[in-house]
Amino acid sequence: MNTRRIALITIAGVALFVATVAATCGNTTTRVENTGPNQQTGITVSGEGKATGKPDVAMITLGVSRLADTVDAARNGAATSLDAMIKSMTGNGVSKDDIQTQQFNISPEYDYTNGKQLLKGFRVTNVVTAKLRDINKTSTVVDDAITAGGNDVQVQNIAFTIDNPDDLKKQAREAAVADAKAKAQTLASATGVSVGEPISITEGVASMPPIAYDIARGAAAPEAAPATPIEPGTQDVTITVSVTWSIQ
Repeated sequence: MNTRRIALITIAGVALFVATVAATCGNTTTRVENTGPNQQTGITVSGEGKATGKPDVAMITLGVSRLADTVDAARNGAATSLDAMIKSMTGNGVSKDDIQTQQFNISPEYDYTNGKQLLKGFRVTNVVTAKLRDINKTSTVVDDAITAGGNDVQVQNIAFTIDNPDDLKKQAREAAVADAKAKAQTLASATGVSVGEPISITEGVASMPPIAYDIARGAAAPEAAPATPIEPGTQDVTITVSVTWSIQ
């Protein structure tokens, strides 16, 4: 009998201990990290590399916006103007395959007088993006397209970029790794250790924002007007890496 009573008391004591621990810990999770001799340790740093090149492609976004009393009149007028612009661009060497529609929209427009809504007409907007592979002709292509399109023309944006940036990315990548290693060596020297082999390397997304040339033109250029000055400048390709180096 005494043995059974002792066993029951022991079980109850264990249950009380478990309940007390559970109430004290709540939802806390405890993790034991491996800090033994086989754990990899190192110096983790980020590096940035940049390479600069000259753009060889111009992306021209332009189109027409026509307001008329009826949808058909607005659509026909916009179609006539944009067709003339496309013919002008292809005549200046832009491939038809490099011209793509970006926006087509038909919407009513209203005037508001004395609190009343009056139909003003219907507006048709048709915008395309043209890829110009001979950027030396950018001014000619833009000016001739504006002249061909007439007063309904909208030139929304001109951006310059590099068609094949692989070589620049390679240069930027090498510079980023060199930058990361230089940082790791500085940290190692300051703490009295040496940099070993890389344990892991992670590359970020390459940054190559196009060079935007803001232009707002909405009417045909006079015949005697000078060519629109447009300069492509240079473009940077930036790559970041995160490298963990072993410690010796």
